[in-house]
Amino acid sequence: MAAATAPQRTYDAEMEAPASTTLVVVGDEATSAIHALERYANVRAATFDDAPDDEVARWSASAAAPYVVHDRDPLGHVANAWVEFFDDQSTYGVLELEIVRALEAAERHAMSVPDYYVVLQPEALPVTWKHWWLGVLAAESPTRVIPWPAADDSLAKLLRHLPTGRAWPDVESWLPRVVGAVPDRIGLGGS
Repeated sequence: MAAATAPQRTYDAEMEAPASTTLVVVGDEATSAIHALERYANVRAATFDDAPDDEVARWSASAAAPYVVHDRDPLGHVANAWVEFFDDQSTYGVLELEIVRALEAAERHAMSVPDYYVVLQPEALPVTWKHWWLGVLAAESPTRVIPWPAADDSLAKLLRHLPTGRAWPDVESWLPRVVGAVPDRIGLGGS
């Protein structure tokens, strides 16, 4: 009698969540912080200067390590448009367009929000960027946006002690509201 074999399982990125915990590191010292993590066997780390978004998404989804760390924010276009709008460098229409593009990418599974954002030296960021990272994003999932004081080896310790909390809600449920998130008013109700 032949032994029964289990059906072959294949990974379908559209149907299953990746097994890795993904962190996006932002701030002036992101590159050095990410490179400091490259020596750890349980971390796949990379920086992506001019790589296309879809290439970064494929790299992240295919990683076979418990932790995936990189510097490409999948909401970077929205973040830039939001900051530029409130710094009077862009228009409301550009912000709306970037939100629509991000929602379309999320619907196609071409983009997903990382498990955590690590914001290096947030006190050194320009004011509007502080509001984006620690206001707009943190309002949606407070334990998933982590202010971190330095870009040194202590980031490896963070990996061992990541806070738990609710996961990010689907971007479709909150990203459209970003157009109404006003710096200095985020979290005060009515923003």
